Amino acid sequence: MTPFAPVDLNALGGLISPSGSMPSRDSSQTKSVILGVTGASGAIVARCFLQMLEADVRVTKIHLVASKSALRVAQHELGIRTNNLEDLAKFYKGSRTRKTVCLPEDDIGALIASGSYPADWMLVAPCSMGTLGRIANGLSSSLIERAADVTLKERRPLVLSLRDSPFNRVHMENMLRAHQSGATIFPIVPSFYDNPSTLDGMVTQYCRRVLGHLSLAQTGQYQWKGEPINTQKG
Repeated sequence: MTPFAPVDLNALGGLISPSGSMPSRDSSQTKSVILGVTGASGAIVARCFLQMLEADVRVTKIHLVASKSALRVAQHELGIRTNNLEDLAKFYKGSRTRKTVCLPEDDIGALIASGSYPADWMLVAPCSMGTLGRIANGLSSSLIERAADVTLKERRPLVLSLRDSPFNRVHMENMLRAHQSGATIFPIVPSFYDNPSTLDGMVTQYCRRVLGHLSLAQTGQYQWKGEPINTQKG
């Protein structure tokens, strides 16, 4: 078998950086984004993301896709009693949404199912291990998975906010496979160096961190300032 020839990055016209990263996007441009919500635990995280995106003037449209399992998890974790995605979005925001388009998970004819639709990026939060596995292996049995596949093939940013533990070998291999395809694996792991005092505070800082990674820096996002080394001799 003939080995693959090395890729000449210079011949790609700057589409890919020498490090293999995706091209940077102007954070000042308005954005059309995709938020996928699966049945993994962490409905409070999905709610926080939707609230931040609805409030961000740089975001003009949010394509929200939630699985039936996500609705069930929201019922258990947040106490909402509905099987209607529009009601869930309204509950998440706390009022009627202004720029969120709610899409059924089986709507394979939706705009975001095609690479010709110029979505800027996609976030799956929380992302179940089953969804991770299907995305990592190019299987598209739902709109969330198809939109993720489109995002990867178009070389747009895709962030997977995983929420499970411990990880088995299959989980870790799927994470590596998705990463190698261009996705960012961003598990729902809280930070502690900002000294959070409440659950909401931990969730908020996590969501700010993710959106900052997606070129949507948020007011109040904690940034480590560093500490001087104590050189005083004891």
